[in-house]
Amino acid sequence: MSSAEARVAALGIELPTKVRRGAGLVPTRRHGDLLFVSGHGPEDNDGNLLFRGQLGAEVTIEQGYEAARATGIQLLRSVRDALGSLDRVDYIVKALGFVNSAPGFFEQPAVMHGFSDLMTEVFGERGRHARSAIGTSSLPLNQPVEIELIVAVRDPADPDAT
Repeated sequence: MSSAEARVAALGIELPTKVRRGAGLVPTRRHGDLLFVSGHGPEDNDGNLLFRGQLGAEVTIEQGYEAARATGIQLLRSVRDALGSLDRVDYIVKALGFVNSAPGFFEQPAVMHGFSDLMTEVFGERGRHARSAIGTSSLPLNQPVEIELIVAVRDPADPDAT
């Protein structure tokens, strides 16, 4: 099995430790072998939004795909921060994607493919997941995408863990 950490490096993705903001919100919460990851948006490594606007208005499907991929990178940062290594991910269980959609925009799944494709690139078969793609009329800071994640975690003593 190929290492998720090696795949991230091969893709040229940098995942520096995320700076924590806000006292009441935590980026992740673990319960048993599940890691619940709070909603993230398409930020750069300094926390600046990379995209703004609604799909079907200011943002194209292609830009939405890239925004969902960028959001996936931020989710990977939080997962690594929580677990110490992406190789502790057993598999991606579920993703819930919200797409900031203009009236008449119905291509939310095409936007969320940006996230799903990244998870498969990083984790292979373990990155395939259940997913919902929901259109909404607005999102915080006018970001085009917000994604929540549930991850199954491996015991570090597991001999199959890489």
